[in-house]
Amino acid sequence: MDSIKMESLIEFDEVKEIWGSFALTEKAKQEIEIMQPLLSESELLAKQRETTEAKLLLEKEGNPPLISLNDMRKFLDTAEKEGILTAEQLTAVSVSLVAVKRLKGYLQRCKQYGASLAYYDENLDDLREIQEEIENKIRNGRVDDFASKLLKSLRSEIERTENKMKEKASAVIRANKKYLSDGFSTQKNGHICIPVKRDFKQKFDGAVIEQSSTGSTLFIEPATVSRYYDELQSLRFEEENEVRRILYVLTDRVAQKGAVFEANMKMMEKLDFIFSKGKLSMEIDGTEPEINTERYMDLKDARHPLMDREVCRPIQFQIGNGIQRVVITGPNTGGKTVTLKTIALNCMMAQCGLHVSCRSAKVCMNSNFLCDIGDGQNLSENLSTFSAHIKNVLEILKSVNRESLVIMDELGSGTDPTEGMGIAVAILEELKKSRALFLVTTHYPEVKDYAEREENIVNARMTFDQNTLKPLYQLIIGESGQSCAFYIAKQLGMPGRMLKRAAQEAYGEAQSRLWGSLAPNGPEEGNRASEVKIKKKREPSSKQTRAKRFCLGDSVEVYPEKKIGIVCQTADDKGRLRVQLPDKKVWVNHKRIKLLVPAEELYPEDYDFSIIFDTAENRKLRHQMEKHNIDEVIEQNP
Repeated sequence: MDSIKMESLIEFDEVKEIWGSFALTEKAKQEIEIMQPLLSESELLAKQRETTEAKLLLEKEGNPPLISLNDMRKFLDTAEKEGILTAEQLTAVSVSLVAVKRLKGYLQRCKQYGASLAYYDENLDDLREIQEEIENKIRNGRVDDFASKLLKSLRSEIERTENKMKEKASAVIRANKKYLSDGFSTQKNGHICIPVKRDFKQKFDGAVIEQSSTGSTLFIEPATVSRYYDELQSLRFEEENEVRRILYVLTDRVAQKGAVFEANMKMMEKLDFIFSKGKLSMEIDGTEPEINTERYMDLKDARHPLMDREVCRPIQFQIGNGIQRVVITGPNTGGKTVTLKTIALNCMMAQCGLHVSCRSAKVCMNSNFLCDIGDGQNLSENLSTFSAHIKNVLEILKSVNRESLVIMDELGSGTDPTEGMGIAVAILEELKKSRALFLVTTHYPEVKDYAEREENIVNARMTFDQNTLKPLYQLIIGESGQSCAFYIAKQLGMPGRMLKRAAQEAYGEAQSRLWGSLAPNGPEEGNRASEVKIKKKREPSSKQTRAKRFCLGDSVEVYPEKKIGIVCQTADDKGRLRVQLPDKKVWVNHKRIKLLVPAEELYPEDYDFSIIFDTAENRKLRHQMEKHNIDEVIEQNP
């Protein structure tokens, strides 16, 4: 099976995306992107130990001083090809060496925790002499004046020459203010100029360097200034040569240590990858799994790492030690697919050297992960859901072996139920021959029966609250799931005759009696509702309208006594409401009642008001009635 497709099916691609966000270097990000399950036990154990130590050091010392080195190899390549690095590039080189120095210090502090990861500091060389030389000679993105005696001298001379030129220009300005457009000199194309009105050009000895956009002002370099220009250009040429010489020397120093720089970068990239695993573990509150090659798994409180911990219910899962296959049944939206992904995703993460989202975990190594999850429609190949499932299954059967982990969702779905059931059993038979570990979900009762008969296969179910009609998202191994369709129909009021007929068709006569007896009281055969007649709408009186505004559980104030109470019975046709006062229940006209707090703000949506208003005897009796099991009900309702 294509690895990219498989990762997408179990959402490992999304885990990789989060994992990659914790890496800083491009190399580490690329390694994360192509990461595949490891097949060497010793290598996997080493990778798990790295992750555990990285998480420990992150918790004890915080994030390591890693930096992105995306441009460093370009700089080294330039240096080694006898090019010249710019001042900005050399500054970046210096910054990288400072990061190496800080990282060495970080790892040295971490040795106190006994982590072998901390001893990677011995593989880092901060090249302190080169770093300090660059730092001393380059400041603020330029070669510093004090980088050499000659450079200092040249720049001092340049400054003196420029000042002389400005002084000469200022003298001309002071003597000729009335002929000028402005009282300040300006620099144009490297020349110091004065702004002269066009009409007075002839009064000045000098060259026109530029003119204004309107042509009314000419920028003239006075002759007294221009004689210094050539001298200034010569000084600047010498300065540039000295700067290039200094940059070349520094570049050569870097090039000579190219191998050390490369080793530093590889080590920083390796540490970046390792610490990204630790950061991911902290993000998901991960645990180091116990790795085995004995085809055994035991996940305690396993969660889907991408789901909110407040929403995701933990599951317990075991496979191996005589039970190599699990068949899960349960209602739609009951959590079967999430359970499959949770198990497969945690197993794959473990085999990639990552921590798992479990309280504790024992995970076996698998030669490959084979998955068929989702509706499987392939529009590009014009395949139906069933066709796409079968295509995936055939690919799985070609690749499966005794060390595979196979995950299949809705086995045999998308076609005629009878034929789908037969195909599902045939697939399980074929998978059984491979001796692989497999976990499948199904709705077919025949598949549940098959699992009960076969050795090394166990049923499991997702729990479902029959009273609230809500899934509980808990996996129970060793029990098969029951149909929830009848429970839902029962709770929604389907008559007994209809449930009995449905059960007869599905399960036979014995089950039909059971469901007929459990159905709620409803219209039976020969006792249907009378013909519905259209009635003209009656406009409610103002009295009724206001009275109906009060709901069960509303907090109200009763006048004129101004006593606080709770509505325990809504309005009758006379506009009266029953109110529970602190000491008694009374009937009160709606005109004497003022709403304080509506019930919807005081109680949850499905709150049982009998707790407040009913007697303890009645609640106890109701509870006993609800506890009757099916056999008791059948005996009492033959």
